[in-house]
Amino acid sequence: MKPSDMDIRWHGRGGQGAITAAKIVANVAFASGYRGVAMIPTFGTERRGAPVFTSLKLSTKDIYDLSPLEQPDVIVILDEHLIAEANVTGGIKPGGTIIINTHKPVSAYVFDNVTTAVADVSEIAVEVGMPRAIVNTGIIGAFARATGLVEIEPLLAAIEKEFDGKRARRNAEAARLAYERTIIGV
Repeated sequence: MKPSDMDIRWHGRGGQGAITAAKIVANVAFASGYRGVAMIPTFGTERRGAPVFTSLKLSTKDIYDLSPLEQPDVIVILDEHLIAEANVTGGIKPGGTIIINTHKPVSAYVFDNVTTAVADVSEIAVEVGMPRAIVNTGIIGAFARATGLVEIEPLLAAIEKEFDGKRARRNAEAARLAYERTIIGV
């Protein structure tokens, strides 16, 4: 059974594809039965490498509030270094989930009353033959494993469609491997 409302905030760096990752998840969530899906990218004077974020709201009802998320249920972090640079984990709801692209073990991240999930998405990208910085598709696999909000198979199909002609199979393989290798802690 799907939760009636789920708020997800994605944090990355300009050029990492946080917005593309959120868009793919949004499309699959809508196709899987979420009636309300709203992706709210936050743009400013971002440049490649600068911290960026986007908000994704999923609901079984229509969504009218299109403001960026301040208190998400889930936070997805495409670059572990952002944790030290900005308050990317701020506002997480008690009982929420934080998903991190990192080579460190899940025990390296302790947050109060939050489930933490980790996957070395950067290394997986290299393993499938992509640049280390291409982490958006891999993080989708980690997201699917950690939250259970959307199934991995429709996500893989959506990734192949999104990246048709642009390493589609490699991107899908990165998501599949991240799904399999995501470690969920407490």
